[in-house]
Amino acid sequence: MAYLDNISVFVRVVELGSLSAAGRDMRISAAVASNRVKELEKHLGVRLLNRTTRQLTPTEHGRAFYEGAKKVLEAVEEAEASVAALSGQPRGTIRVTAPLGIGKRLIASGIPAFRELYPHIQVRLRLSDHEVDLMREGIDVAFKLGLLEDSSLRMRGIMDCERVLAAAPGYLERRGEPTRPEQLVEDGHDCLMLRFPGVREYFWTLQTPEGPRKFEVRGPFDTDDGDVITGWALAGHGIINKPRFEIEPFLRDGRLKVILPDTPPVPVKLAAVYPHKKFQDLKVRLLLDFMAARCQHLIGEILAGR
Repeated sequence: MAYLDNISVFVRVVELGSLSAAGRDMRISAAVASNRVKELEKHLGVRLLNRTTRQLTPTEHGRAFYEGAKKVLEAVEEAEASVAALSGQPRGTIRVTAPLGIGKRLIASGIPAFRELYPHIQVRLRLSDHEVDLMREGIDVAFKLGLLEDSSLRMRGIMDCERVLAAAPGYLERRGEPTRPEQLVEDGHDCLMLRFPGVREYFWTLQTPEGPRKFEVRGPFDTDDGDVITGWALAGHGIINKPRFEIEPFLRDGRLKVILPDTPPVPVKLAAVYPHKKFQDLKVRLLLDFMAARCQHLIGEILAGR
């Protein structure tokens, strides 16, 4: 098992790009991670990593070993999943990622309850609004608000979520409330948007009588954090395009107001995506079932004002 542990550490170092990141991911110190890689290099008689002050990159030997090592770990994982399925006792680690907003509101709070049901399953949650490469970073499940674009992944739809355009009353008093979607562009309204590497939606698609239509909106500033955008809107700095459940409390208390209700944004899908090979993993299926039911319940309660 020590040799397999060394392989596991090496694979995570290559995937995450540093000893400290791999150590945090595997709940060990950077020093322990370094020692395990050194033990592996000593066993193989070659250097696996090029070490600089800024990064670690695999050597030619390291790249070759990484490809084979990944297959070994995947085979072990599949074997363990098969045993768990037969025994009905799932165990192991699931690496999960989600955007900051839904991660905090829907996913994170459910992990302790999931662990109570399945005490032998460990869940490691990473929250980020940045696009995550599931295959490269070894993620088992990613919860997303959006469309699946990578055909190498499977998707489990959880629910379609209504989106709205909204702004603070103070902003609408100062700038005027648009009555036609064209005014978002014509009147130069301050539209607050998520922008980060990998995002594709630099426009808003609204449902018009002629069908979905894209509007090239603009704004004075943007961010890669959805909650920051909501905060800016609450402070009167512009218009946001958000899933209704994320801002329903602010709509209810009047701090935000829905605008252009007859031409709302197209809905967004809340879904879980995961690599094809994870479909047969019992612990992954259990997490998907649990979180899907939980998200549907929580969103329903939020929209109902409970």
